[in-house]
Amino acid sequence: MILPISIIGTSVLRKKAETVTKDYPDLQKLIDDMFETMYKTEGVGLAAPQVGHSIRLFVCDAAPMTDDDNDTFTKSFKRAMLNPEIIETFGANVSYNEGCLSIPGLHENVVRPDGVKIRYYDENFELHEETLTGNCAASCSTSTITWTAYCSPTRWVCSAANSSATSSPTSPKASLNTIIR
Repeated sequence: MILPISIIGTSVLRKKAETVTKDYPDLQKLIDDMFETMYKTEGVGLAAPQVGHSIRLFVCDAAPMTDDDNDTFTKSFKRAMLNPEIIETFGANVSYNEGCLSIPGLHENVVRPDGVKIRYYDENFELHEETLTGNCAASCSTSTITWTAYCSPTRWVCSAANSSATSSPTSPKASLNTIIR
């Protein structure tokens, strides 16, 4: 089922996301619906607060982020991450052009570390710890920092504004100033 996307200003996006527990009702259905919604909206990541659930869960599929057929890791990087936590960042700061389904039409350059070590539970509540770089790291750090840990699209927008974001015809600086207010 395609879920409605919560747009910036919606109250669920202003709440601190709660820890996901094993008894969360219909968790697997929510995860499946989130993947379906993410694919329908051509996203590469989607957090539960963005579809009205204030819990620390996001889904991602980094395959669309690479054109390199030899990059089999990125091509197969599809995860549901529950209660994610970035435990380390490393590498050079890299600029990624990012968009957000909850802030339609806005894409900005956001500077992030090239690598992250992330700890999370999968949908079966098995604990994982992964070291990620490049597009996979960017996707996971965006969702973890912006949505599941702090649950604030304004945090994403402020990150874009503070990283010397460049204007483009589809995302002028005026849009940033309007959204931050």
